[in-house]
Amino acid sequence: MSLETPLHKVEGLGSSHSGVTHFWRQRVTAAALIPLAIWFGVSALGLVGVNESATLTFLSQPLNAILMVSFVTISAYHMTLGIQVVIDDYIYVSWQKISLLLLARIFAIAVIAVCVFALLQIARVI
Repeated sequence: MSLETPLHKVEGLGSSHSGVTHFWRQRVTAAALIPLAIWFGVSALGLVGVNESATLTFLSQPLNAILMVSFVTISAYHMTLGIQVVIDDYIYVSWQKISLLLLARIFAIAVIAVCVFALLQIARVI
């Protein structure tokens, strides 16, 4: 069973030239963020008032590091998908649209890279 329209199957394009793929990616990342956001919130509240070494110890544990990288990565990707919709809807000049989409992706990649680098540094320090 496919969610593509008959015209999309013939042309290989949807109204936004990507069909329902973008829609499903947003929904899947949103669903994945629900348990990760709950974990992050509970963890952050649990770390309120503790010293820096306790926080570093918490983040150096493999499960917590994996969950943090997952949270940041999926959040950044979800953010990029949302910003892409806004840019596609409200920016009409092609070069501006391409530039903004590129900047959004570069920003997301930079956020992910900084988070992974920081967690790797924390794991090495402890």
